[in-house]
Amino acid sequence: MTRHDEIRQSYKELGEFGNVYDGIITRSTLLGKLLDSLIWGLDRERSARWIEDALAPVPADFSGSLLEVPVGTGVLTMPLYASLPKADVTCLDYSADMMENAKKRAAAMKLSNIAFVQGDVGALPFADESFDLVLSLNGFHAFPDKDAAFRETCRVLKRGGVFCGCFYIAGRFPRTDWFVKHMYVPKGFFTPPFETAESLEARLRGLYAKVDVHTVRAEGIFKCVK
Repeated sequence: MTRHDEIRQSYKELGEFGNVYDGIITRSTLLGKLLDSLIWGLDRERSARWIEDALAPVPADFSGSLLEVPVGTGVLTMPLYASLPKADVTCLDYSADMMENAKKRAAAMKLSNIAFVQGDVGALPFADESFDLVLSLNGFHAFPDKDAAFRETCRVLKRGGVFCGCFYIAGRFPRTDWFVKHMYVPKGFFTPPFETAESLEARLRGLYAKVDVHTVRAEGIFKCVK
């Protein structure tokens, strides 16, 4: 069983803490599979690919300091952290309710190397160059002040460190764009303006020494080295 397979198996084992959102991004429920296909145009293969690509920059033997922002419910990352017992992980989220699910998952997996912090990505409560790796999964499309979020995640990353993750990219899959405009934005789930693949790469190149951006449907996946 590969590392990715082990992590996906953990999604099913931790399903008791799940919600509709978790079911969509992990395709671990029938409703999740239907909505993943309808809204995001993802089949099983594409869904597995964007998750694997977004997490791939985190080394299998990573033992440094890692910041995840936002942690959300932790559905994608608590299984990852279980495979990194020597890592020093800090998980931050503005929503105490979302983070509570992540805490429950961490407790269920008996993870002892994770600190949870409630805070704002636009004003991170950490010193400059505090982390070896900053991970952000599906958060930037929701942040109201994206300029501050990009600036702060870069500030707290060490020289030579890695910033990686994914979020919604406009202009890549019309069906997703329609649902974002007519459902996600009105409900307050996503906050415009949104990056395109081209604007994201240009923005990141203004902050980082090395940048790689690619897309899977409407998921923009990035890896940067400071």
